Amino acid sequence: MPYKRPGSPYWWVSITPPAGGKPIRRSTRTVDKREAEALEGQWRAQLFRQSAWGEEPDHPFEEVAAEFLLASTNKRSLPDIKLRVGRLYDHFGGFSMNSLCGKDVRGFIDWRRGHGVTDSSINRELSILAAMINHAIVQLEWKLPNPVRGRMLREPEGRVRWITRAEAARLMQKAEEMREGDRLRDFIELSLNTGCRKNELLKLEWRRVDFNHNLITLESEDNKSAKRRTVPLNDVAARCLKRRASWIAKYCPGTPWVFSKRDGSRYMNPRNIFQAACKAASIKDFRIHDLRHTAASWMVSEGVPLADVKDVLGHSTITMTEKYAHLAPHRARDAVAKLQSQSTHTGRPVHAIESLIGRKKRAV
Repeated sequence: MPYKRPGSPYWWVSITPPAGGKPIRRSTRTVDKREAEALEGQWRAQLFRQSAWGEEPDHPFEEVAAEFLLASTNKRSLPDIKLRVGRLYDHFGGFSMNSLCGKDVRGFIDWRRGHGVTDSSINRELSILAAMINHAIVQLEWKLPNPVRGRMLREPEGRVRWITRAEAARLMQKAEEMREGDRLRDFIELSLNTGCRKNELLKLEWRRVDFNHNLITLESEDNKSAKRRTVPLNDVAARCLKRRASWIAKYCPGTPWVFSKRDGSRYMNPRNIFQAACKAASIKDFRIHDLRHTAASWMVSEGVPLADVKDVLGHSTITMTEKYAHLAPHRARDAVAKLQSQSTHTGRPVHAIESLIGRKKRAV
């Protein structure tokens, strides 16, 4: 019979498996006793089928999602995970994951598209669904299908918006004219000369700055990749930090933050004043993250190898950096020039291939 536990508003049940063993104590998550009794009967019958016939227990979406969320509590991306699990729950709530199939995944895609959601956002949600199922399969050894495989949507090429050096100079000039604009100007210039993400700079502490070796160290908890990395400082970046140090010494000595307010607290979000500076500089469709794109674009355009750009930006794979490859046409020209200088095939293509394979084309 259902019973109440101290401190819990819900009815609980204690069920001994048919083959014996430790009783299973479980919350019904309901305050209605009759509903709790019905759930108890359902669970007893399910346990009997599992024991007598070896039937795989039913795992509703809520159970799979809850197990995944509990295993994700230490992830920095937990707020995003919760948001996406919520979207999945809106559609799959009450659904048995044992019977999930491709039709159900397509139904979710159609439902999200019907709400005007982009394919890239749908893919982020599907990736969480796949991760939930994989966690249940690998960690909990539940026999569940994973029909998300092979059903991710094709996404458009990622947005790469960058500005020229002349536009950057104009932006910094307008930024400096804003209220406390010297801080915004230094933020922009440091972003352009390090390629750091917004929060990597806004959370930067002075103890991470090494003027002796012209480096800043970003600890795993400070950056998106969750790996420690060092970022070299060029002369411009070093001057920006020294200007910040002078400002700190004048207004809030002792603050740990490189970008701080006058009271020593951390400067949280320059988005509004940044957009005002962009408008004043007549620069359209430009976001704070595009400063990072601009730094990468400038490096690639100057001939810096993609592998080196990857290290500076802290990308986990070279694939992420390759979206800037189109800005280095000289690499393609050099490659073609080398092909020309080393090639001995000066005749028609048909002669070259027949020479290489050692025969003419055969009739089919």
